[in-house]
Amino acid sequence: MANPVWKIGEIRDQLNMIDGKKSPDRVILNATYLHGIYKTWTQGNIWISGDRILYVGKELPKKMDGAEVIDASGQYIVPGYIEPHVHPFQLYNPQTFADYAAQHGTTTFLSDNLVLFLMLENEKAFSILDQLRELPFSFYWWARFDSQTELENELELFTNKSVGEWMERQDVLVGGELTGWPRLINGDDMMLYWMQMAKMSGKKIEGHFPGASERTLVRMKLLGADGDHESMTIEEVERRLQHGYAVTLRHSSIRPDLPDLLRDIVDKKWNVFDHLMMTTDGSTPSFHRDGVVDKCIQVALDAGVNPIDAYQMASYNVAKYYNLTHLHGLVATGRYATLNFLSSEDNPVPVSVMSKGVWLKRDGKKVMSLPEIDWSHLKPLELSYDLLEEDLQFSLPFGIEMVNDVITKPYSISVDSTDGELSTSHDESFLVLIDRQGKWRVNTLIKGFATSVKGFASSYSNTGDIILIGKSVKDMLFAFNEMKRMQGGIVLAEDQKVIVSIPLSIAGSLSSEPMETLIEQELKLKEQLAERGYRHGDAIYTLLFLQSTHLPYVRITQKGIYDVMKKTPFFPAFMRSR
Repeated sequence: MANPVWKIGEIRDQLNMIDGKKSPDRVILNATYLHGIYKTWTQGNIWISGDRILYVGKELPKKMDGAEVIDASGQYIVPGYIEPHVHPFQLYNPQTFADYAAQHGTTTFLSDNLVLFLMLENEKAFSILDQLRELPFSFYWWARFDSQTELENELELFTNKSVGEWMERQDVLVGGELTGWPRLINGDDMMLYWMQMAKMSGKKIEGHFPGASERTLVRMKLLGADGDHESMTIEEVERRLQHGYAVTLRHSSIRPDLPDLLRDIVDKKWNVFDHLMMTTDGSTPSFHRDGVVDKCIQVALDAGVNPIDAYQMASYNVAKYYNLTHLHGLVATGRYATLNFLSSEDNPVPVSVMSKGVWLKRDGKKVMSLPEIDWSHLKPLELSYDLLEEDLQFSLPFGIEMVNDVITKPYSISVDSTDGELSTSHDESFLVLIDRQGKWRVNTLIKGFATSVKGFASSYSNTGDIILIGKSVKDMLFAFNEMKRMQGGIVLAEDQKVIVSIPLSIAGSLSSEPMETLIEQELKLKEQLAERGYRHGDAIYTLLFLQSTHLPYVRITQKGIYDVMKKTPFFPAFMRSR
């Protein structure tokens, strides 16, 4: 378990402050704070030294000379919100997302490691984690056991050594999420070994079980799964609670299930809120225009959840589940001085935010940005090859049809695609996946993406390989060349002109822009795609999940067009003549 150690000298100083020999750094007077154990609003004073709460109660320090004194009369103080299931690489990067989230009161992330794991050697990935750990924000991490797609070199990436090194880190608290759980049920003892390794070191195992039957949930519980965030109906919540799962309810850009689930729980009068958490589950930037975990709390309040239960789901419940209550989730002695100051108990958007003793927001205004970190290990995308029209030839009899934003199935191609132009009278488009290194390509058609997108290129994808979509081979090549010139990004082009672009300067996958800028860029992209016939809700998730073999029924992968149910490619990738 992650357990920062205050140095002996710091602890002695803290005791001197309690004994009246030294002044604390800050004293909060007249605090009405949430006591997570008693589940009541309690009045008192809060003493703080550096990043630690020294005392919460009726007393005042004997010495206060030099201390910052804050009168919290009329405000409500709650622990900083915890996001228990973060994918911090959805165009934004961990630092920019954390900086934005903190202004809304979310000051702790439990984050997916997959992008760093796939793109960097562990030593370099860990240097980024170590930088993030120094910020006035709390980062904890998962250790993935599978890639979510079919990789050429998965066995070389996921080894006992590489996974084990992640598991050894104290700031890694979670094994999973288990998108590859069917392999586990079918006898993958290596994955089971990693799960046991996680359990022995006190880490939790997070499932990924959408639509799972009771039998599957039972089997996965016996194999070691602790929690799951994939409930889409109240019946699925009930099954998970019945078998002792920790249940995280989701409110995301593609699965905004939280309002209905909470209303059903309130209607059924289930006394289960101590066993629930909430997540935005890696939503894309524009979903966060109105918040992060504070947004979930507001949904809970609107659904009729008692305010104290709502705040507990976003703080103490998470800390308790991950054995972090000695640091997080309580306004109490010895914990991090991470506090949200609210104008009222029914408004979860804080007027002031303190994280690890540092003011990030005061009286409604941002007073500090999280320091930037060094991303030089993730260099800008440098493509060493050019694409030619011969790379964009299409002759497969089967294509990929979008059922919704993320579910795809095979279909029989009937349109003529030989002249490099498709009509805008239907919703079939060219689709190409190209190896980032230019070694191979997979060419097919996609149905249901849009009716009149002429050229679209993205270096943002599940694996960092290049996705091209469009009605016009020439415009697809133009979009690719513009994306290449930008050293990574997303480009929508038409008639050899750029309509909208999003630069992704960090490895071609992540933006270095502040969230506010990125949100506007994504909204513009969505608007332009919608004007050209994209009818689904989240195009960014479409790009991410085109390769994701943990979802049905057919995917475009490094191994070719892949049948998820039969676990085999039915059309292989083509090697390029470079």
